[in-house]
Amino acid sequence: MSAKWLELLKEIAPDVTRVAVIRDPTRGPGIGQFAVIQSVGQPLGVELRPINARDTAEIERAIAAFARSSNGGLIVTVGGSGFHRDLIVPLAARHRLPAVYPYRYFVTDGA
Repeated sequence: MSAKWLELLKEIAPDVTRVAVIRDPTRGPGIGQFAVIQSVGQPLGVELRPINARDTAEIERAIAAFARSSNGGLIVTVGGSGFHRDLIVPLAARHRLPAVYPYRYFVTDGA
C-alpha cells in the first residue's frame, strides 16, 4: 500500500519531483513503509527525504525547510503520524504541498 501512496501523489501532482516522507524512525511501520516508498521513488523520478516525527518543533522546521524548494509533495506514514496531525495538516496547506495521508481522519481534520 505504501508504494501506491507515492504513485497516487504523482497522479494528483505530476510535477512533484521531491517528496518528504513523515515517519517515526523508531517504530516498525514508519521504517518499513519508508523502505517500500524508496523502492518506487527512483523509477518514478522522485527524490525522497525522510522527516522524523519525534516532536513538533522538528516536524515544523523540517517541513518549512523542505517547502522552500519547488515541486515538493508530502506523504505521511502510519507510524506515529496521527499524534501530530493537528500540526502536519495545516503545515502542508500553508506550504501548498500536495499530500497523501494514511487515514481518513486526516481529511476530516482539514487535509
